[in-house]
Amino acid sequence: MNNQTIWDLIFGPTGSIFTHSMLIVIIVMTFLVSFRLLLSRRKIGYFSMIIALFILFVEHAQLIEKTLAHDVTPLQEFIALLIKVLAFVMLNIGIYQLYNPTRKRDIFVFAFFILLTAAVSVSYWFAPVWLQGSEDQSKLLRPLGMELYLFLLLFMSFLLVNSRIGQNGKYQLMLTVYFTTHTIHMANVYLFDSKQIVLKFLEQTIPFVFYIVLFLFIFERVIEIMQAIYNSSITDGLTKLYNRKYFYNRVTQYVQQRAPVSVIFSDIDNFKKLNDTKGHHMGDQVLKQVAQIVKEETEDSGICGRYGGEEMVVLVTDPEVDAAGLSERIRSRVETETIVTVSMGYSMLKKGVNAEELIKQADEAMYKAKTTGKNKVVGF
Repeated sequence: MNNQTIWDLIFGPTGSIFTHSMLIVIIVMTFLVSFRLLLSRRKIGYFSMIIALFILFVEHAQLIEKTLAHDVTPLQEFIALLIKVLAFVMLNIGIYQLYNPTRKRDIFVFAFFILLTAAVSVSYWFAPVWLQGSEDQSKLLRPLGMELYLFLLLFMSFLLVNSRIGQNGKYQLMLTVYFTTHTIHMANVYLFDSKQIVLKFLEQTIPFVFYIVLFLFIFERVIEIMQAIYNSSITDGLTKLYNRKYFYNRVTQYVQQRAPVSVIFSDIDNFKKLNDTKGHHMGDQVLKQVAQIVKEETEDSGICGRYGGEEMVVLVTDPEVDAAGLSERIRSRVETETIVTVSMGYSMLKKGVNAEELIKQADEAMYKAKTTGKNKVVGF
């Protein structure tokens, strides 16, 4: 008796209702995260995701109702299948919009697939004459067009969406799981007349992987946004070096710990003249080139930042690195690899000196290099 109860719980209507209820819980959690993102980001992709998740909620609620019902009409079956297809279409539209601006061309593509879905759904009611047979055969073949259409949508998603978004691994896993579930469903319905209990069980449980990965996909997007916000708050948009505030805070931390650090202060020579004669676009290009050289030379030995305008700074945190030698390597590379030169000054931390004074000393050394010929390195 107990074995029979366990069997019914897993493979019977009770198990089906439990499975769909758990999937609804995951869908609701994903919906709430997407809704929160919509309120904070105002991005149309989250609105599309919310629509898709609401449709998925309705789909599984309807599947619970179908399990409880003794008889399902063709209209109810059609609505359930149409909801399933629309949910998949809207979900992929939302995922695409999370990583891409929605252009007119995209709107036409989205509209095309929605209209195509509507057109294919007509095949449920108007099967070709050569497919018509007994009542049981007609009932079996009615959903075939829409079921096969889902395979087409899966293929088009791999082709059109996958290459244009982030988190490709998670997205590919989602599509693979969906493909597996749909293939099992088709095999059970059209090969085994829906009587293979194991296939039915797999059809109900494998979607857990799909919805968990979908939740992680949205959650990872939250992390990406938070990381982007944090990075924009501590870095300079043009050079991608740390900004002045972040750099000053890091110098302060090291100075308070009395670590043996040095500060290098550099300034691009004749930068205003470059902007006036060759334009701000060329000036921006030079700034990025110099910043890249500074970043490469200090990658393993310090922290570099843009202090303001054409001024770039380095906090040398490796006590084995000579600030004078590092400054000279940067100066030499800038002279060789770009159309400008730099004047550089450096200062080593001494007892009783605070962060502001250390940076000021390096700045004064740079000013001395600037006023005594430029394109040179001077120590404080």
